[in-house]
Amino acid sequence: MLWDSPLSSTGLLGFGLVFLLIIQGSSVQRVKVQPEVVSYPGQDVTLRCQFPSPGQTQLTQVSWIYETAAGVRTNIAVFHPSFGINYPTSPVSGRVSFTIDPPQLESPTIQITAITMADEGRYICEYATYPSGNEQGVTNLVLLAKPSNNASTVTVQAGSAAVVVARCESANGRPAATISWATSVGGNGTTLTNTENSDNTVTVKSEYWLVPTPADNGKDISCEVSHRTQSNPQTFPMKLVIEYPPQVQIVGYDSNWYLGRTNAVLTCQAQGNPTPTTVTWRTMSGLMPDTVQIKENKLTVPKVDETVNATFICEVRNSLGTGKDQVSVMVRETPLVEPARATGAIIGSIIAVLILLAIISTALFIIHRQCKNKSDAPPTHKPPPPVKNTMTSDRFAEPVVTVTDPLSDDPLLYYETQKTEPMTDLDSYHGDDEEEHGQALNYSAPSGLEDREMDISVDGEDPQLTPSVSRGDSFMSPAVIV
Repeated sequence: MLWDSPLSSTGLLGFGLVFLLIIQGSSVQRVKVQPEVVSYPGQDVTLRCQFPSPGQTQLTQVSWIYETAAGVRTNIAVFHPSFGINYPTSPVSGRVSFTIDPPQLESPTIQITAITMADEGRYICEYATYPSGNEQGVTNLVLLAKPSNNASTVTVQAGSAAVVVARCESANGRPAATISWATSVGGNGTTLTNTENSDNTVTVKSEYWLVPTPADNGKDISCEVSHRTQSNPQTFPMKLVIEYPPQVQIVGYDSNWYLGRTNAVLTCQAQGNPTPTTVTWRTMSGLMPDTVQIKENKLTVPKVDETVNATFICEVRNSLGTGKDQVSVMVRETPLVEPARATGAIIGSIIAVLILLAIISTALFIIHRQCKNKSDAPPTHKPPPPVKNTMTSDRFAEPVVTVTDPLSDDPLLYYETQKTEPMTDLDSYHGDDEEEHGQALNYSAPSGLEDREMDISVDGEDPQLTPSVSRGDSFMSPAVIV
């Protein structure tokens, strides 16, 4: 029935583990130490330890213990209030001491001088107490060593198998460095080993493997080393060195070598690593025409004739081998008609011109239209009303038209507005003075109206209006009756 109880063996085991962890945690917390101390070889290191406020706990003895990475423990310093200080034989003998002599149990800090890489490890401050037993705190001493980094490329020949094209190394560092590669070519980087040196430092090596091709020659590759002692990664930019025989190409022949053509040139272009050293021109038949001139990688024909109907070969050599190219020249009697230029550009130009003309025409039309609308627009000011002028004797006086209203005894007066220019019959002017000139004037009736008598009858019998206009000596045309 015990297994059916809520406090089964599993439950008891879990409870016990939790209890032990609480006890252990509280015990670790009572001994105050630095979790980690970082130093460099040759420096002095201080390792602090405190047991503050022991309360009812009786401190009987304190010991410093050195534990290697392999787990081997060695006492390096011991203090007992009654028996004093003791420094047992250890890897730090002669270099370790309490900072206070005699030390205090509550603060037994020690110092280690002239630290070496072999001193790296765990340092335990352990108290013998009553009644709780031993209590301790652990400090990890980390020794840093700045590595020596370098990188280089490996000269290889182009081939079909992967080979090492670059190497990178970070030597004598602590802890181990990290190496990475950056490049645009295909391949991969491989870390070889992390070598533990006798002084506890580490050397890291890495290689970059690639199937080399001529196109990879001169490509960028860089090695990047990251280490705890460096604020930023150290980068080594390099360029791959791939060797290959010359690659040759003849340029300059356009299939239009005709009789009489001048200065026809063939150029032998070559690439190779190492740099090509010699360039040789020859023909398939072995005979070079007399009209041909050769200078380094150029073959020039001052004037084309039938003798250059041949196959020309260019050979280029470097330390790895020879590369060559050839071209067969066919001499024509007459030159080829040059192909007509593409009509696309012409059509595009015509369309652009048409669009430009359309834009100009539209702009001119709009300007003309605006000017016309401005001239045809009504005046922006209102003319003053006509004023009655009683000076009929003046020839520039406005004629008055009197009309009798059939519903009223008072006559209605209308005033003619003066036109911009008087209408004058120059043929009727024969006199020497102004009066004769005035009598000779011939007035025409206003447009749409004739001179007729219009009598208005009050009783409604055939009303007619007879305009009574006093023209006098005026040069004004008869008024228009509205």
